[in-house]
Formats: sequence, structure tokens, C-alpha cells
Amino acid sequence: MPKQKLPAEKIILYGLYLVVLLLGALIFIAPTGIYPDPSWGYQVLQKMQAGGAFNIAVKPDQEDLSKNYSEFLSWWSPGQYLIPYFFKSFLGVNTGQASALTTTLCSLLGIGGLFAFFKKAGFTPVLASLSVLIIVIQQAFFTPYVFYNGGEVLLFGFAGWFLYGCLSIEKTDWKLLLFILVSGWIGFFCKSSFLWVYGAGCLYLWISLSQKQLKAAEWIKNGIWVAIPAAVSLAVVYFLYLSKGANPAAQTAGFVLSWQSLAFPMASPLLAGFSVDDIFHGLIFHSNAAIVGSATAAFILILSAILSVILVVRVIKLAPNKKYGLLVLVFYTASAIFFGYSFLHQASISYEARHFRIIGLLVTPGVVYLVSLWKQPFRVAFGVICLIIAGLSLRYFVPSYIHNKNISAKGASGLAQMFIDQPSLDEITKLDKQNTNALFVFISPDLGLEINHNRYITLDPISADIKIDYDDYVHYGHAGPIFILLPASYMGPKSNIIRKCFPGYKGFHMDMLSDRYVLYSAK
Repeated sequence: MPKQKLPAEKIILYGLYLVVLLLGALIFIAPTGIYPDPSWGYQVLQKMQAGGAFNIAVKPDQEDLSKNYSEFLSWWSPGQYLIPYFFKSFLGVNTGQASALTTTLCSLLGIGGLFAFFKKAGFTPVLASLSVLIIVIQQAFFTPYVFYNGGEVLLFGFAGWFLYGCLSIEKTDWKLLLFILVSGWIGFFCKSSFLWVYGAGCLYLWISLSQKQLKAAEWIKNGIWVAIPAAVSLAVVYFLYLSKGANPAAQTAGFVLSWQSLAFPMASPLLAGFSVDDIFHGLIFHSNAAIVGSATAAFILILSAILSVILVVRVIKLAPNKKYGLLVLVFYTASAIFFGYSFLHQASISYEARHFRIIGLLVTPGVVYLVSLWKQPFRVAFGVICLIIAGLSLRYFVPSYIHNKNISAKGASGLAQMFIDQPSLDEITKLDKQNTNALFVFISPDLGLEINHNRYITLDPISADIKIDYDDYVHYGHAGPIFILLPASYMGPKSNIIRKCFPGYKGFHMDMLSDRYVLYSAK
């Protein structure tokens, strides 16, 4: 008998799994850098490994450096460091390698979950696998293979399975209760911003279960079925975690009406689903030097918002599964309301497409389905666009990986350190080993992960206008020698400001550790 050929969808999926395993092996050998958010989580992990309490950040007290100040780290969810901690504990790997294993595992789970969800949403296996392929070629997928981004990659691993669960619930029973209860905890464990996704999922379940009912009593009954486990899940999250400290949504700077606050969430299908925001290094919040001017960025954003609305409307109207169309409508509307409100009130949420990635994941198969209905020339044009996106993603990943592997400094954490060079890190490591009661001061949270025998302070970088809130920077008192590592570009006014923020120390000595970094020390 002739051998049966593998179906196209399995070839695509197996290929994607192979690519993920290859990328995972590469970053296990030469670990990535790290985003600031998970850096703070890893700082907490350091204290926990030294015998500290769960999720407690311990810092030198600003009022008296001889003492410590403790606070519960509720700004970010704990999964970003607890899953790597599992790998560190059982496999004996360093922080960089544990991050690599976490990224690989979540990528594999994410691909499998999205494929299962897309098929459940009514798309053919081929269209479902092609949709996953298009998701993988986006820059957002490659980002954790350059910088470990904590909750972002964890949520990617869970998102597809959560959406699959939403579509799978068809009646009010114990499965509904268990799904709502547990998914809230798992999602928040992955990333705290999952809470708005959770709310949208609960709203969808209520509407989906009730839309064929004509009696208001049935809507109320179904609402109670959804509300009770959701309330229990959120109550546990709030009282055991969020209520113990600050979080981004709780801190606002007042209401300011701006068109960007409304246009950015509306443009999320293209910004997050097809790398528009990443390709331009951010249309509003710039990850690197802006590629286009503010006027061009505004035009791109408005155009993306208009096209996104058109795409969403067409997807909802033509999708083969009406439950999928309802899911898209609920999530897109919920994200526009939540983020529009947050941006208008200037909450501590940046204008980055990564916050809307769930929308990009959700609409991708709908867009692919629409493309399958187009005429051949338009399908070819869409394919060319996808190839360009893939090329830009590789152009982002390849030199970044080479830089992490061959140029970035490496210390005990194993992470690729961006904000220090190897000679300077070697000196900092030596000073850490020579002292036990010293204070190290950095302007990047990842550098503290290389300090294992002393305490350290992380200050915010000083902006170009050299304006700071002195109360946020000043640290009073004295506690052993102090070592302040700064970029050479800080020499002058910026370094003077930072040294004055430690009035208990006088007579600073300056050492040029390299042509890029300088160390100020005082005893």
C-alpha cells in the first residue's frame, strides 16, 4: 500500500513545533535579555530564595539605608518568576536558562491551544494551521526569544485554551462553574492584565448561554451561574494579592480627552495581529528610535483603526461559526471600552500593541478566512504581506540573538545584560564578592539580579530634560560602602544629581570601568 501523506495542517503544526524547539535550544545555550517587568519579579525571587516571604520585595529603606523596607509586589502577577523558579529548583539551571525553558513551554502550549480553538471556532484544519503560522511569523512571537517578557509569553500559552473553553461551554452545569473559577486564577497567575480578558470571557458566556432565551428570568438565571464563580475567583485574587499593594489600573493621572486614547484600542486588530505597531517601533510609545514622524504615525494609526473596524465587521458577518463572531464582537468591544477608559484617565498602561495581543490572536483566523474568499490576486498580495512581516521579524530576531550571544555581558544569572558591558560587570561581580554590607545602585532592574551578597537599589533613569522628583530618588542614612554604576553619558549633571540623592555619603571616587560605564564609590 502506498504511504499516506501527512495532512497539510499537521505538516504546518509539526514544522512550527520544530521551529519552537530549535529556538528554545538556541536561547537555552545563549539566554535572552529580560524586560524590566519580569526583572522586578526575579528580584522578589532572589529574596524568596534567600528565605524571604512569598512575593515580598525587600529594598533598602529610603529614610534609613541601614534598614530594609518590605512591600508586597502586586503590580505584576507571580507566574512570570514562579514558573522559571520551578525549572531552577528541579533542574538546577540558572535564571537565563529557566527563562528559556519557560518561553519554549509556553510557545508550544500557545500553538496547540490556538489551533484547537480555531478548529472549535469552525475553521477548517488547514485554515486553522495557516492562522497559527501567521501568528508565529509576527514579531510579538519572536520577542521572548530576544527578551524574556514574563507575563506576555505566559498568557500566550494560556490564551488559546481559555478561548477554547469559552466556546466549549454550552450549558449551565458544574463544568461552567469549574471553568470560570479556575480559569480566572490560572489567567491571573500568568498575567494580571488577564482580568479584562476574563471579564470579556464571562460576558461572552452569559450572552452565549442566554441569547436564545426570550424570558428575562432566564437571562438573570444564567447571569447568576456566571457571576457567582467569577465573583469567587476575583475575590480570591483581590484579597490574597491585589489588595496588598498598588497595580497599574489603580493609579491614574486624571482625565484627558485625546483621539489616541480611542483610536489605539480600535486599531488593535492590525496593530497587534499584523505587527503594525512593532514594525514602526511603536506609533505612540517607541521601543526604539521612531521610524516615522508624529504626523505620519497619526495617519497610520487612524487608517489602522478604520481598517480594523471594517475587518471586524466583515469577520463577524461572514465567519462560518456565529459563536466565533459573537466572541470577536464581545472581546473587541470590551478591549475598546477598557483600554479607552484607561488611556483617557491616564492609567499606568503604555500605548503598546502587546496589551492587545489577545485581540490579534482572536481575529487572525477570521481575517485568513476572509482572504480565502478573495480572488487570486488579492490572496497573493496578502501572502506577500505575510512574507514581508516574516522577513522583518527575522531581521529583528537574528541580529538581536547574535548580539545577546556574542556581545551582551553575562553574569551569574546567565541573562544577557543590555545595560552594562563585560568589563564593568566583571568589576561589579568582584566587588559583590569582596563585600557583604555594601550598597549597589543601578538604573536598570535587571542588573540587581547579578548581586548575590549585598543589597542594591534600582533608580529610574533620568530623562533628557534632567527633571526628577527628588523624593523618589533620595535615600537618607549610611550603610557600608556604596557603589553607583552609571553610563558614561551620565557624567556631569546627571551623575551629580544621583550622588546628591545619597546625602549620607561624601567624597565619591570615580572609576572608568570602560569607555561606556563609570563607577562612583564612597565609604
